Amino acid sequence: MAALLQNLHVRERLKTMLRVTGEARFPARVVPLKFFMGHTPEELVQMASALKAQSTDRLRLGRIKVIADGSIQGFTARLKWPGYYNGAPNGLWYIAPEQLAEIYRRALQAGVPVHTHTNGDQATELALDLLEDGLKTHPTPDHCFTLQHCQLADAAQFRRMAKLGMCVNLFANHHYYWGEEHYWLTLGPERATRMNACRTALDSGVPMAIHSDAPVTPLAPLFTAWAAVNRVTASGRVQGEAERITVDEALRAITLGAAYTLHLDGEIGSIETGKRADFAVLDADPTECDPMALKDVPVWGTVQGGRVFAAADQ
Repeated sequence: MAALLQNLHVRERLKTMLRVTGEARFPARVVPLKFFMGHTPEELVQMASALKAQSTDRLRLGRIKVIADGSIQGFTARLKWPGYYNGAPNGLWYIAPEQLAEIYRRALQAGVPVHTHTNGDQATELALDLLEDGLKTHPTPDHCFTLQHCQLADAAQFRRMAKLGMCVNLFANHHYYWGEEHYWLTLGPERATRMNACRTALDSGVPMAIHSDAPVTPLAPLFTAWAAVNRVTASGRVQGEAERITVDEALRAITLGAAYTLHLDGEIGSIETGKRADFAVLDADPTECDPMALKDVPVWGTVQGGRVFAAADQ
């Protein structure tokens, strides 16, 4: 496996990441994922395993990212019937289903977590089917395979995720930026109203994080929490009130929920004895403000590994 890391491109990227994250004032803990393109499934899993051994306190390696389909607004996501609301043809598979199946099998056997981008419900269904098949051959408790975006998953799919031990990282920001387009053009009222279903995920017992998909939308965790709590579109209309979550649930999703999907919940994600001192310092209590003001709570700074970084100094 070590021979795979002798590739010049991989070696230089790894060297740069180790140098930057090792600088005395580097203020974060970074968890990059090994992308699937350019490798066979066997090479991909072997490389992820080899990279894991190169991890440091601030650079955690050894996870895989696979993209199953495209985007809903780009009409490249894979949708189940009835397809796109405006009649556009179905989207694309960004990886052959047979390759994804092999990646899952090999990753389960090697103990390598896989995060799979699925936007359309057909892509989510494929991931569920393949993981279910893989677990029959390699039953793996606490695998933390995670679906990223997973925007159109329905209640039945969330129930399957819970049974399979999957996690989900929902694209909460998407409702604000593209909610109107999905309502009127790509998906229609019913599916647009229930997409990015945070409430259903939590009620189904699926471990959940929420995200911005930066740089697709700006990186701002409190905005992402605000989007999941309020489900307001760019026009100011509430879309999918039944899928709202509480402020406490949203704050958990951007902290301990995210840590859980990365197998790091024993170290970070909450402030408690025995964990590392990684947390944000806010200038106001987000649980006391109007939920519509959640995105505007000022961030004083952060603490990482007990080291204080004031935002004004950055």
